[in-house]
Amino acid sequence: MIPTQRVIFGAGLAILLIIAAASIALDVKSRSDAAWVNHTAQVQKKISDLRVLLRRAESAARGYELYRTPGFSNEFRAVQASIAPALADLKRDVRDSPDQVALLEGTEPLALRRLEIAATAMRLRAENDQAGIAALNSKAEGRGLMDTVMANLDQLSAEEERLLAERSRDSRRTGIALLGIDVAGAVLILLLVTLVMRESRRATGELQSSLEQTQAAKAALEEAVAERTEHLVTAHDELRLSVNVLQSTFRSMAEAVLVIDAEGNVLLSNPAAERMLLHRAGMNLSNLRALSDVFHGDGVTPLEADALPSRRVLRGEQFEELEMIVRPHSGDPPRHLMISGRPMRDGQGNVSGAVLVYHDATTSRETERQLHQSQKLDAIGKLTGGVAHDFNNMLTVISGNTETLVESLKDQPELQRTARLIDDAAERCAELIQHLLAFARRQPLEPRNVEINAAIADIAKLLRPTLGEQIQIETVLEQGPMTTHIDPSRLTNAVLNMAINARDAMPNGGKLLLETHRVVLDEAYAQANADVAPGPYIMLAVSDTGTGMSVETQQKAFEPFFTTKEVGKGSGLGLSMVYGFVKQSGGHIKIYSEEAHGTTIKLYLPPGEGMAEVTAPIAPQAAEGGAETIFVVEDDNLVRNFVTAQLQSLGYKTVAASDARSALELIATGQKFDLLFTDVVIPGGMSGRELAEKVAALRPGLKVLYTSGYTDNAIVHHGKLDDGVMLLTKPYRRNQLAEMIRKALGRGAGA
Repeated sequence: MIPTQRVIFGAGLAILLIIAAASIALDVKSRSDAAWVNHTAQVQKKISDLRVLLRRAESAARGYELYRTPGFSNEFRAVQASIAPALADLKRDVRDSPDQVALLEGTEPLALRRLEIAATAMRLRAENDQAGIAALNSKAEGRGLMDTVMANLDQLSAEEERLLAERSRDSRRTGIALLGIDVAGAVLILLLVTLVMRESRRATGELQSSLEQTQAAKAALEEAVAERTEHLVTAHDELRLSVNVLQSTFRSMAEAVLVIDAEGNVLLSNPAAERMLLHRAGMNLSNLRALSDVFHGDGVTPLEADALPSRRVLRGEQFEELEMIVRPHSGDPPRHLMISGRPMRDGQGNVSGAVLVYHDATTSRETERQLHQSQKLDAIGKLTGGVAHDFNNMLTVISGNTETLVESLKDQPELQRTARLIDDAAERCAELIQHLLAFARRQPLEPRNVEINAAIADIAKLLRPTLGEQIQIETVLEQGPMTTHIDPSRLTNAVLNMAINARDAMPNGGKLLLETHRVVLDEAYAQANADVAPGPYIMLAVSDTGTGMSVETQQKAFEPFFTTKEVGKGSGLGLSMVYGFVKQSGGHIKIYSEEAHGTTIKLYLPPGEGMAEVTAPIAPQAAEGGAETIFVVEDDNLVRNFVTAQLQSLGYKTVAASDARSALELIATGQKFDLLFTDVVIPGGMSGRELAEKVAALRPGLKVLYTSGYTDNAIVHHGKLDDGVMLLTKPYRRNQLAEMIRKALGRGAGA
């Protein structure tokens, strides 16, 4: 080898060593870039985890404010304890960036202050410190703090996203440079080999051929490397995008998703699983099973351990919408869950784990239960209304005759006392029937615009002697005029019934609270509560500090004759009457109760329009008769005979018919009369209203008085008597009959 060639060969070796050193340096840098990329991804995850912790704390505080259950308070304290360490950990990870450290140090006191406000609100709510809550809410500090904290975290996340993109580009450049150096080294080696090969004169031709082949291979290699590099970069970007989409989808799913291994350990869970099931990665389902009681869909039959979804799916079963009810030992509300499961298998087909998807059907099942309860109450109401008609017919005869009997036995005190007992019993029966009709929504209401605060203040005065000194009565009435369109006398009866129930639930004394508020029931509330129309309402709440009701008792509270009181101490019709009155008035009723803490019953009443109407009370007058002719249409013989006898005793002439056909035949013969007194429900395919319309066509200006044991759609619509219609409800007394006859004829009381 000549000196020139030796110099060239030595220089080539030196350059090769330099390339090798550069390759090692770039490899080290590539590893460093990869480490920085991983570090940035970890910081992003911790920012996301901190955001979730703050949202969970805020959600738990809001849940406690709405429901006041210990579960939300415990969850808030647990999350609060995790936030400060999470902030410290995040600050350590971004210590290489002074701007990010400064941003975090500015965010930390804001976040801790937000938690302090939430904790204070929960404490004030637990102490029922309304003034403190109002003062705290008036500052409106919490929402602004949380918005600032979230904005700072978004800024921090955006900076980390920028660093991730920058470091990913640096990593790709380093990889490309490293590949270029490797290619350059290969080229240099080929050149050195070429020089050595030229020294071998015995293989000049072979060396030349080899060199050409090597150059062609080098070109192909360069092209392949360039293409491969482009494919790798594209694949990396697509993979990153796919991972982000999958993570976002997984985390935003409303259904809870658990991925478990063959031993039941949770490998992966989404935020919904943590909220719904309190399950997260690292937990074991067998340990969590001890925290709750699990039942089949009927809520009664316990679910055996081998029938649990995790056990079944790990045995290789797959299923859809397995129904079960979970009742946590913590006292949190039960959850109605629908579960789907799929086993995961390894290359040999063995079960290596499973995926479980949980759908929370609690709200939909509760809506179905409410609808079923409403339909059941409606069915009972229809049955009750039909029976009440016949009972009121009989009570009309009984009470009317016992009234006459009492008057005629003034000279025989013993017999008169017996007659009074019969009369009192008939009156009691009439009250029970009226309560049943109220529940069945068959009572004729006389609604008007009522100033609710004034009405409640008057009712509170009435309640004080009724409830006794051991019951403290308080009112919290929203300021300003509030009118509701209801029957005031029925409202008084409803509040009185609820107050008596509250008194019985506080045998050792307590507090009764009457509240009024303007509220708006939105679409979401209407969807969760059957038969509720969204819109504005006047809310009247009656609360006590008594024994409270179990869930089972609450579900049956509105059913007629259901009572938890001892035999003889309650008819079971009080809340049934309130329910019917509210529903017939176009309102809504809701019970909130907790055993050993008390009960709140909220009446949502329709708002009135305009000013409250004031009616002067009418003083009772003695029975007044007349000489007019009354046409009585009544299908019940006993009632018809009783009414005609009473009218005749008042001086009236009477004409009677048992049905519409007979009445029309008499009128067609020219029968004279001054007033048509007809039952609403009569046989012959024609109601009393239809009969009155036909007679009015024959005799314009006809005066009509209706009577009925219960109201139907003939003369009552939406719970209110049609305009111009007069109704005497059965059973009635002689004075009531006389007064309504005179009123219908156009003179006397009320004319």
